[in-house]
Amino acid sequence: MKIHLLRPLSPHLPIYKPQLTSTFPISHRISGAFLATIVLFSFILCLQMGLICFTYENVYPFLFLFLSSKLILISVEITALALSYHLYNGVLHLLTDFSVFLYCSLIRLARKRLK
Repeated sequence: MKIHLLRPLSPHLPIYKPQLTSTFPISHRISGAFLATIVLFSFILCLQMGLICFTYENVYPFLFLFLSSKLILISVEITALALSYHLYNGVLHLLTDFSVFLYCSLIRLARKRLK
């Protein structure tokens, strides 16, 4: 006879404290997936918009109202924020791969020892 205890499946997760080194790659991937989704959606929208605008001329006033809405401006700002974060985090990742920050910390350590 099995006794079901109320134990968590993985006991190490509730006591795990996330570090910056583990949250940056996760947020980098999330921002990259968001940007890829935006690019794909805008590509499909542009393909369909060309067909719709050439076929129906009544779409232009609706399209003007849609493009001048606050929702589009907010989504562009969020996309620009995600793009800048993804770009700067990618540059930081490249610099870390080439050990640029390792040399800087070694220089600081050597200066402290010389004093």
